[in-house]
Amino acid sequence: MAKKNLFTSYEKFVLAILAIVQFTVIMDFMVLAPLGTIVMDELTISPSQFALVVSAYAASAGISGLLSALFADKFDRKRLLLFFYLGFILGTLFCAIASNYEFLLMARIVTGIFGGVMSSISYSIITDLFPIERRGTVMGFVQTAFATSQILGIPVGFYLAIKFNWHVPFYLIVVFSAVVASIVAIKLKPIIGHLSENIGRKPLRQMKEILGSTRYLIGFTATVLLSTGGYMLMPFGSDFANYNLGIDIEKIPMIYVVTGIFSFFAGPIFGRWSDKVGKFKVFFFGTSLTIVFVAIYTNLGTTPLWLVIVLNVVLFIGINARIVTSSAMITAVPEAKDRGAYMSVNSSVQSFSGAIASMIAGLIVVKAMDKTLLNYPVLGMVVIATMVISMFLMRRVHRMIQKD
Repeated sequence: MAKKNLFTSYEKFVLAILAIVQFTVIMDFMVLAPLGTIVMDELTISPSQFALVVSAYAASAGISGLLSALFADKFDRKRLLLFFYLGFILGTLFCAIASNYEFLLMARIVTGIFGGVMSSISYSIITDLFPIERRGTVMGFVQTAFATSQILGIPVGFYLAIKFNWHVPFYLIVVFSAVVASIVAIKLKPIIGHLSENIGRKPLRQMKEILGSTRYLIGFTATVLLSTGGYMLMPFGSDFANYNLGIDIEKIPMIYVVTGIFSFFAGPIFGRWSDKVGKFKVFFFGTSLTIVFVAIYTNLGTTPLWLVIVLNVVLFIGINARIVTSSAMITAVPEAKDRGAYMSVNSSVQSFSGAIASMIAGLIVVKAMDKTLLNYPVLGMVVIATMVISMFLMRRVHRMIQKD
């Protein structure tokens, strides 16, 4: 038996393979955005059409999350993981071979249907296998998938698209993901402990119970607010850096790469720290730090590249502390019998709230004649307001799980 705060070799394998699965899914999501100019030119599509291609992933992921909740707790989680992962690979392959707008749009819908629920399945597996006392460390490690995709996604996507064509990054993801799927099929053990608690339980009845639970609704509301901030600032990050901060467009990837490197190490550190001193304390620290630097960053004018990188690094350190600790706490909300369904609905809530947040941000921010973004400080204040409210909600979540 593993000692406290240590992991067995199999547990390390589970963590590694889930992080790699998450990396491929996030990589697929992140690699498309920086290829926008190339894709629009080659397929002769408008910015609005490209925006629809990007948002189609989130919309289909949201719908898929709700539908998958009906059967998420009825199957071996390993089989469920493989089923959706293979569908994700197929969707990514469709992206690789897309030759026109309609085909690419269909490909992103397929990819969203399958890839959009991968995180919920992964979190269900983590919650099944790892107790809450170690879950901060676990989430910190899995969070490195986002940082790694941030380090590799943009520069690798740019390089391969320029060196060859925009299809190549998707082919690379397909090949790598196929290898990962094979390892999952061979090495991951069945995860069926939850099945005995769902014998004879009707899916629609389970869904009704989940949506009618005050405890679960608090968790979903917290997810809405946690998702809002990132989705509001993310769509305008490159434009703000270029036109408001005066950063050359070719140097912007450097900001993401350096920030990603620091995030890679920050996630595991905050995960271990949260298991030692308390998850809400670290969440409070991360949120407070993020609030301060969102206020600073969104009010900047022309700024040297080195300072923009420093501010981004500190900002994302705070964001990492929030993500790792909130994920650990949110996974502790559902009972074992509802875990898969709850996480699927939670994933759907995250997708839909992100899409709505992006639309709200689009109504707030406007582009001036010189292409600078106006009302960005107002957007920053809205993001800060959601973070303040999220602290109160996550405090309530923390108290709920402490009583269990």
